[in-house]
Amino acid sequence: MTKLTHLDEKGRARMVDVGGKKDTRRTATARAEVILSPQTLAAVVEGGVPKGDVLAVARIAGITGGKKTPELIPLTHPIGLDSLKVEVTPDKELPGIRIEATATTTGKTGVEMEAMTAVSVAALTVYDMLKGLEKGIRVSDIRLVYKAGGKSGEWRGE
Repeated sequence: MTKLTHLDEKGRARMVDVGGKKDTRRTATARAEVILSPQTLAAVVEGGVPKGDVLAVARIAGITGGKKTPELIPLTHPIGLDSLKVEVTPDKELPGIRIEATATTTGKTGVEMEAMTAVSVAALTVYDMLKGLEKGIRVSDIRLVYKAGGKSGEWRGE
């Protein structure tokens, strides 16, 4: 088992010192789903949601959330994002909304948390905008699906 890097020698939580690391191009992609009834999904697609354009608001919320990751997750480093793309896509087969975020930076630490935070905030925004139409909405399968950069190299999941 690998040593936990966010704990000091006494087991106390700490921010990792990344000062000695080299700057590299880093990318991470995360995904999430919001499971809806077919009727609620139809309201989203047809623009029949009282709170407005769910997809556009969720996309902007995801970008904002990803940029605010170090304010929300205590031990993450404030980093300069080169880009943060959030896609919010209705899917009748799910039924629901698929969310994907890809974050990139050139720096000493990865952007997995920014991508994960972006999809989480986007999914919660979908929930908030639709909770008046449906009580059984589920935010599901928040996960990292890709990362590249740094000494650990490239990783793919699903």
